[in-house]
Amino acid sequence: MSSSPHSSAQTSSARSIGVTCAALGALGFSFKAIFIKAAYAYGVDAETLLALRMGYAVPFFVVMALYIAQHQPMKITRRDRLVLVVLGLLGYYAASYLDFLGLRYITASLERLILFLYPTIVLLLSAAFLGKPIRVGMLVPLAICYVGIALAVSHDFNVGGSNVAVGCALVFASSLSYAGYLMLSGEVVSRLGSTRVTALATGVACALSIGQFLVMRPIGNLVQPWQVHALSICMAIFSTVLPIWLVSEAIRRLGAGPASMVGTLGPVFTILLATLLLHEPLGVMQIAGAVLVIFGVSRISRVTKGAEKEH
Repeated sequence: MSSSPHSSAQTSSARSIGVTCAALGALGFSFKAIFIKAAYAYGVDAETLLALRMGYAVPFFVVMALYIAQHQPMKITRRDRLVLVVLGLLGYYAASYLDFLGLRYITASLERLILFLYPTIVLLLSAAFLGKPIRVGMLVPLAICYVGIALAVSHDFNVGGSNVAVGCALVFASSLSYAGYLMLSGEVVSRLGSTRVTALATGVACALSIGQFLVMRPIGNLVQPWQVHALSICMAIFSTVLPIWLVSEAIRRLGAGPASMVGTLGPVFTILLATLLLHEPLGVMQIAGAVLVIFGVSRISRVTKGAEKEH
């Protein structure tokens, strides 16, 4: 029996809203590196900037956690709390801090491309520690991703000097930490729900980030130019809270696969924004590298989704 024109229109509308949410979420995440680089121009250090970002984001995640607790109450076991602490440590604290440190040394464009490698890292870690074989169809796109990164890195070496290697290592460690978060979060997310896990794990990360600041920096460091506070607020709202909600909404309307494919716009957005707003040099090698990375990750995502459907 064919669907009615009304239901077809509703489905089309839901997909359009889902695609819009996914694209806006990718744009929001892409702005994070732009905000960080812009704030660094005022002399703020990574520890203070991360604490400001997390501090301004705390109220939003508290409201999110309270809303979920009230409308979807669920008992959280001691094991769940331990897992949430580990997830907050890996996915939102360590990954963020390493990323902030790395952006001291490399361009926002290269940072975004390295972070975008996380699906390939999940693939390699799963093969190394979980015994999941790498499918033959993934080998070529996997190689393409890292050839692309090599091209992009060569561009930064030409314009950024020897510290580029340090920045790349820090951001790759950030991507590695986030990949570990993804590998560990699957079971608890399926049981507790993505919004609850995000709110609680991010709460842990906020506490760790603020605690780190209090240990490493004098409280007077919070006195920063108004521009740093404005950029931190923008980062908290437009590159943290809103994108998380937008991507969740996109997944609800489209499914994880299509939403992640729209997310491949992220590196493109960052490169364009970094060129227009930060005046970062854009070269042929970087463009070629970006194309290869985006293509490789997209192919790996398709093969992975196909393998999941087979099972």
